[in-house]
Amino acid sequence: MTVLNPPLPLAVPLERGSNLRDLGGWRTAGNALVRSGVLYRSAALADPSAADRAAIAALGLRTICDFRGSEERRRAPVQIAGAETIPVPVEPTVGAGLRDILATREATGEDLMTLLRRAYEDYALGCTAQFARFFALLREPGRLPLMFHCSAGKDRTGFAAALVLSAVGVPWDVVTADYLATNRLWRRDTVASHDLSPALAAMLLGAHLELLEAAFAAIRRTDGSIDAYLERALGLDDAARQQLRDLLLAA
Repeated sequence: MTVLNPPLPLAVPLERGSNLRDLGGWRTAGNALVRSGVLYRSAALADPSAADRAAIAALGLRTICDFRGSEERRRAPVQIAGAETIPVPVEPTVGAGLRDILATREATGEDLMTLLRRAYEDYALGCTAQFARFFALLREPGRLPLMFHCSAGKDRTGFAAALVLSAVGVPWDVVTADYLATNRLWRRDTVASHDLSPALAAMLLGAHLELLEAAFAAIRRTDGSIDAYLERALGLDDAARQQLRDLLLAA
């Protein structure tokens, strides 16, 4: 079992936002350190306070990769001074499925988890062009430091972070520790819960390890291994993987 450093992940405290954190600080299976100050994941930062803007400016971001769909971006535009925002839309599907369920019968926990599992499997198998674009951005000269986000920084962002950490050799228990940290770092008080019961709303707004595992199981079913998937679906051949390690890892 990998020993985790208790202060990780490296969260950036905000007044009106949450779940902004440095992806650095984790260690790979070979004991290399993921660099700090290079790659950040976050929830959408649509309404920052003056103190928040100062904290974000201090990160020196050059690029924002926005995984939100077109309607999400229209409702809550995100602008970070000094950084170029690049939409890489992974359109949300869970909301539509919930509306269908609620229109016919009471949603159950099993219904909801089925919807979420399908969404995660679609991230892995149906959204390869978007995540390939994300990895291409990481490797473009002058793009770093880069922040990537969706709405909550939970699902689309969580899957992308798991791909990045896996691609540079971070062990699975560390990958999942980063993923599950959303449950203590993300503020849920301003998020709509689709008129669900409190129990189902809590389920919808949580990060669930079984969903990330379902996405990676789908990858292994189709490609045999994560390495094969990274090369075939996301364009990360040996040279690209080494470039990514050079950018993101310290000896």
